[in-house]
Amino acid sequence: MKNFTHKLIFMTDLHITSPGKTIIGLDPIERFRLCLAHASKNHPDADGLILMGDLTHDGTEEQYELLKKTTSDVPWPLHMTIGNHDLRANFKNIFPDTANNVNGFIQYSVTFGDHTVILMDTNDTTIEPYHGGNLCKNRLRWLEAELRNKRDHSVIVAMHHPPFVTGFPGMDNIGLNNSDGFNNIIRANRAVSMVIAGHVHRTILGTSGGKSCAVLKSPCHQMPLDLYGENSSSSVDEPGAYGLLLLGNNSPVLLTEDVGLKKEYTEAEI
Repeated sequence: MKNFTHKLIFMTDLHITSPGKTIIGLDPIERFRLCLAHASKNHPDADGLILMGDLTHDGTEEQYELLKKTTSDVPWPLHMTIGNHDLRANFKNIFPDTANNVNGFIQYSVTFGDHTVILMDTNDTTIEPYHGGNLCKNRLRWLEAELRNKRDHSVIVAMHHPPFVTGFPGMDNIGLNNSDGFNNIIRANRAVSMVIAGHVHRTILGTSGGKSCAVLKSPCHQMPLDLYGENSSSSVDEPGAYGLLLLGNNSPVLLTEDVGLKKEYTEAEI
């Protein structure tokens, strides 16, 4: 891994269901295991696995127990935050040791040398639309304080809802409600180099608050490339995926890996 000192695995939108329940005929836990197996085989030396919300489909304790069992033997430290399909109280009951800030949100910082990943909790079931994201004043104040403490670091913010308009009408209707507040904070902070999000189930690159921003696909089902439909539940059976973030003296580099392709890679003949 020349020119880089740290490697992190990112996964989002696992949508783990109760046993026997599928999504468009796909078993989310099996698809998640497939991604974990692929990452374990190819990147056992990664410094951490970061899960960015919609860990479960219904937020039940049973589903979080299944997540806990499935990740119990992964070869990396595990870091998590939650998304709109999660329920914060049930998550905390099953993962009581997961860090959370003084206000009880599942957001915290993880340091890797001169780099810091800040996980933000965009879950908010008190506002409409229900599946939209929100970062209240307490969460934004906490972010500002964290960034003041990380002036000498390169900071990557990981969160479930993208803080920019993605072009998918159905998903943008349930996007981050107060993205302006978040973007104003990161625009004013030189330490922030990248934002990584999920929610849309599609690989998307853009900018947010003047920073590079990427959205990752799900290990399970994906959003069809439909820039006109209003249905946020539209899903297609495409290969699952995860992200691989490389950190070093240069700018962070985010790679994506599709898993479950029908054909294995072979060396091309030249």
